[in-house]
Amino acid sequence: MNMKQWLRSAPSRHKAMPILSYPGVQLIGESVNALVHDGALQTKCMQAVAGRWDTLAAVSLMDLSVEAEAFGSPVRFSDNEVPTVTAAIIGEGDDPGSLQVPKVGVGRTGEYIAAIAGAAKCIGRPVFAGSIGPFSLAGRLLDISEIMVLCYEEPELVHGVLQKATAFLIEYNSALRDAGADGLIMAEPAAGLLSPALIAEFSTPYVRQIIRAIETDEFAVIYHNCGNTIQLIGSILETGASAFHFGNAIDIAEMLALVSADYIVFGNVDPAGEFRNGTPESIRETTMRVLEKCAAHKNFVISSGCDIPPSAPVENIDAFFEAVKEFYG
Repeated sequence: MNMKQWLRSAPSRHKAMPILSYPGVQLIGESVNALVHDGALQTKCMQAVAGRWDTLAAVSLMDLSVEAEAFGSPVRFSDNEVPTVTAAIIGEGDDPGSLQVPKVGVGRTGEYIAAIAGAAKCIGRPVFAGSIGPFSLAGRLLDISEIMVLCYEEPELVHGVLQKATAFLIEYNSALRDAGADGLIMAEPAAGLLSPALIAEFSTPYVRQIIRAIETDEFAVIYHNCGNTIQLIGSILETGASAFHFGNAIDIAEMLALVSADYIVFGNVDPAGEFRNGTPESIRETTMRVLEKCAAHKNFVISSGCDIPPSAPVENIDAFFEAVKEFYG
């Protein structure tokens, strides 16, 4: 399938494509901790999500710890929450040359590749793998607060770590593609903290390098950033991604006014405030409001603003899809 053509025609299908995977634990009776360690369970979870909700495509777990863990970062696991990196493994004054680029398959990366291979065989719709972006990975390796300072004080260190992160992500994302994924959602949220000048130096060139290495007509990359991206959109568009996914920190209609109709834009119902903590009534109202504001843009696909938390009530997710169906008639 030509995925770039598929993305261009996605809005005409009048379906939603939220970043929806973790709540599947409620459908299969498993914990988040078990899910993130087992590729077969991830496939089962994605299959359950696809069976209950009429999504435009299936989306794998957005786990922004798995790539850092492969480098050696410590990770905190929980039965109910998404894994998180707990400490830096390189810092101020260190030699980035000492950072070893891991082999694809180490840690839990092999399980995530296996999950995609399984999902591609049993889900009858496009399957998008998930991966972290280069600056967001470097931020976990260096500590996200530290990297913001180091961009000014030790830019050579940051670039050195970014080069290692990029080399690994090219290999890992290629393995996800070769396992059967139709596309990739690259999550680069830490870049949303940067100024226009800094994102142009420390994120966009590395994202562009990865996309040029992995994207084909049959494998498309969607760039995700849930930060305050309005002022950064010029540089973000230079990444070369086929489509863009934005979080609820921005007004999605304002973003659509800045983006050429040649690019598909996804967004941006609040995953925590609505999907997890809202009610079926409030999420219906919010979803309708977003759709009404964006209906004039033929390059828009309704989505969540980021990944939907594992504990989001299925009734709220149901209400979101019912609102989309009602809006499009």
